[in-house]
Amino acid sequence: MNYNRIYQYRFQNTNAAKKQVVWQELANWLYSGYLKQPQSVLDPAGGMCEFINAIPAADKWTIDMEGEFIRKYAHSSVTVRVGNNLEVDIPQDHFEAVFISNFLEHLDTQFQVADLLGRMYASMKKGGRIVIMGPNFKHTYKEYFDFADHTVILTELGVAEHLYGAGFNIVKVIDRFFPLSFRSGGYLPVTPLTVKTYLNMPLAWRFMGKQFLVVAEK
Repeated sequence: MNYNRIYQYRFQNTNAAKKQVVWQELANWLYSGYLKQPQSVLDPAGGMCEFINAIPAADKWTIDMEGEFIRKYAHSSVTVRVGNNLEVDIPQDHFEAVFISNFLEHLDTQFQVADLLGRMYASMKKGGRIVIMGPNFKHTYKEYFDFADHTVILTELGVAEHLYGAGFNIVKVIDRFFPLSFRSGGYLPVTPLTVKTYLNMPLAWRFMGKQFLVVAEK
């Protein structure tokens, strides 16, 4: 699968500056809230690195299969590991936080989801937090397979079970959190103020949210 061309097509009508505004506000919100201000953070599926670049931690790591791609986007402050995140070497008992966004559904099987979360558990310090965000099949079943790389069907309850099976304790399960994608269109103008307002208004999540947010702790 040619991910570079797929993502080029997918995000062709996306405003990169507005996308960055969203990730900056989301990273700050998670950092001060559910992630408990960690100093060491891993994003095992960095993509364009919007989250890992934005989060204000001292020790930041990301992983991607495409070395040229990930190095194009990762800031110099980010440690990059190139390879399959199910196999690449990462430190054990090291990270205070892990964030996974819109990735688990790209894996081939539920067994791979379990394997990845087991690796994340081993990489984290005791007391560390993991936050997972992704499309909730309950609320996105009509659009779920509009994305060529969506394979595994997941809901907030299935992800919580996976996390518990990997050894984590569940902290928070939110079935509706964020809108589905950054494709053209949207409910609100994208500014720091509107994104902050949305993140601090759970009632709005019930109407606009199609992605789950699950928080767990080692």
